[in-house]
Amino acid sequence: MKALERVRLGGRGQGTLARFEGSPNWVFCHYVHGTERRESTGTSDFKLARRVAKQKLDEVAADRQGLKPYLVPATRRVRVDELLDALEADARLRQIRSWASFRSHLKPVRAHFGGWCAPDVTAAAIDAYIEDRLEDDCAPASINRGTQLLGQAFRLALERGKVTAFPSIRHLPEKNVREGFFERPEFEAVLAALPEALRDLTLFAYLTGWRRGEILTLRWTDVDMGGGAIRLRPEASKNGRGRTVVFDPTLRALMGRGQQARLVERGGAVTVADLVFHRDGAPVGDFRKAWASACAAAGLYHVERDADGTERKVHERLFHDLRRTAIRNMVRAGVPERVAMEISGHRTRAVFDRYNIVSEDDLRAAQEKVGRRYAVAAGEELR
Repeated sequence: MKALERVRLGGRGQGTLARFEGSPNWVFCHYVHGTERRESTGTSDFKLARRVAKQKLDEVAADRQGLKPYLVPATRRVRVDELLDALEADARLRQIRSWASFRSHLKPVRAHFGGWCAPDVTAAAIDAYIEDRLEDDCAPASINRGTQLLGQAFRLALERGKVTAFPSIRHLPEKNVREGFFERPEFEAVLAALPEALRDLTLFAYLTGWRRGEILTLRWTDVDMGGGAIRLRPEASKNGRGRTVVFDPTLRALMGRGQQARLVERGGAVTVADLVFHRDGAPVGDFRKAWASACAAAGLYHVERDADGTERKVHERLFHDLRRTAIRNMVRAGVPERVAMEISGHRTRAVFDRYNIVSEDDLRAAQEKVGRRYAVAAGEELR
């Protein structure tokens, strides 16, 4: 577009006012973060245009000092709903399998901030939201999941030029990290109390530490019986990374039983099951009731009393505790931690360490080793 007139405002870095063909209004031309910005002043009066330009220069100065981000007109109009929609679209495009569970954490965030303009979502506004949620007796972990997703939406928008900055988001301390695991007699008691259709998949979890969803979607096309290995597809893994597990005698016997159970008879016709773990050829659905009953039969429960005096048994082990148990068993058996992480599918050491739980028996064994070493060094005879 051809400039009809240009007027420099002050010295270097102060920008210029220009009039272009097709518009009577002055346009303020200046640089922000090394990028040229052309913004209409909305007036053909030169004096008024200079005042608008000065105001914008003050906003640029505040941005340089870190006081307030400079917002171009396009970013001022972006709403949080748009950022969250873009985050969901990105998750679908990248085929993030756990996104369905994350969406529930976004509901309160969208309900509160959805209609806000993105620049209005400040650290103080997020703190106020967190305080309101805490007053509603929401768990810190649930609040954190929602605000983390809000932060991801802002970062994605920043990468795509939709916003120029994102707010600082407070992370609440979480004190609800579970530390449950099975000792072998406890696991064997639960395994014996489970329905037959659930036993092998539970044993598989105990041996490998795989996640429930990864086990339930495991297909025979992922199993190499001849080579003695199972290769999980990247798209079937929560973190998008495939991995391989090599058979040991117990796992080989388990997979052998699964092969024999592939042939399923329905209505006089015989079909071949595609899933490794199934119920009469159909996917294994929700088995929480069967799991709770098995834990109760194994004595792994406590009794809670409702407000009306009714007593109920609450099981003290989760299926996910098998994941922690498998990791601890691998480390106890001398498996290098890097290898154990590959088998279980942990990407970060921080999360792996949370699962590698030390029991009182571990501590007692360690102390006995220390005591024995001290006694030997002192020349004492152990009895």
